[in-house]
Amino acid sequence: MRLNLRFIIGLIVAAVSLFGYFFHTSKNEVTGETQHVNMSTDQEIALGLQAAPQMAAEYGGESPDARATAAVQAVGQKIIASTKAGQTPYRFQFHLLADDQTINAFALPGGQVFITKGILDKLTSEGQLAGVLAHEIGHVVGRHSAEQVAKSNLTQGLAGAATIASYDPNNPGSSIAKGAIAAAIAKVVNLRFGREDELEADRLAVDFTPKAGYDPRAMIQVMQMLQQQGGRSSTPEFMSTHPDPGNRIAVLQKEIAEQYPQGVPAGLKP
Repeated sequence: MRLNLRFIIGLIVAAVSLFGYFFHTSKNEVTGETQHVNMSTDQEIALGLQAAPQMAAEYGGESPDARATAAVQAVGQKIIASTKAGQTPYRFQFHLLADDQTINAFALPGGQVFITKGILDKLTSEGQLAGVLAHEIGHVVGRHSAEQVAKSNLTQGLAGAATIASYDPNNPGSSIAKGAIAAAIAKVVNLRFGREDELEADRLAVDFTPKAGYDPRAMIQVMQMLQQQGGRSSTPEFMSTHPDPGNRIAVLQKEIAEQYPQGVPAGLKP
């Protein structure tokens, strides 16, 4: 009877998790996609603002280089002013981090965008900087963090349900092992979605950069630089959370060719 009761409780927990995921949807005004999210844009903004100081501290804080910081902010705001990103409720702020050893860029939900001095020093043109920032802006307007939170809640709920249903009081270790397997599966699922998010952010960058006056092909140059860095002893942190640059180059080339079948317009800043 206890086994049946645990099984029933597990089913209830799983049902609540599934219901909470599949019945909380929102249409993204920028991408046109219907997404599974369980937080509002105001909550995303608040979450990003709350987490920003801690994230900056992990990379040595804000850079003291006022000129480089101003350049990053100017390019970022130019992209916002020229694209659909500026029509969203997100409050974009661009941060140059002092860490000159780590090659990374990332965005928090709600519009907090970060780029390290390490990756900035590897860029050779304003267009390349625009490509990196546009990619991170794409994460924000794509609501990728909100999607990941919803997916994490779902997988944690299902893992918890599996643990409850499979718990054996005569063999307590069994639930731990099965729970670990469930957690591993959840991690693989979330990694796959994360890679899809990265590629969507690349596609959004191809859309955003020309509207701001930059050549979208500069993003390909960024990927080539990351490939070169990845072949050295110190792998860029950027590559630990992003898909292989070689794969992304192919996606970028395809996207650029589809958007500009007659060729990229002349006059865009490289």
